[in-house]
Amino acid sequence: MPSPISPTAPRRPLVVFVVTSDPRETHRPAEAIRVAAGLGAWKKADVRVYLRGAAIRGLGEWVDDLKMEDDFTRYLPIIRDWGHPVWVQAGAAEIADLGEATAPFEELDDAELAKRCAGATSVLRF
Repeated sequence: MPSPISPTAPRRPLVVFVVTSDPRETHRPAEAIRVAAGLGAWKKADVRVYLRGAAIRGLGEWVDDLKMEDDFTRYLPIIRDWGHPVWVQAGAAEIADLGEATAPFEELDDAELAKRCAGATSVLRF
């Protein structure tokens, strides 16, 4: 078995959560954040979260009008502490409405998202 620091060591699976639903209308984005944080906490897989359109509102400093807002305030800090940004839809209008984002984010266009998802072990859509 290769050493854990060996360049030939097996990589952990990559799991991408693609969140497109509106957190003002459904609990699904909050659930996605909660499940992603739980899965990532095991450290058995690399977990990334991508927010598109209205789902980007979950990164905002004001989440009072979102379904299950406590899940955003409780679990986004866990995801933030992994040391990599949350992926968001490049150029989305919702980015301007975030105020102070609660986690660092990286804008991805559709081509870049497709490339990263193609390299993932699993892609889950919420």
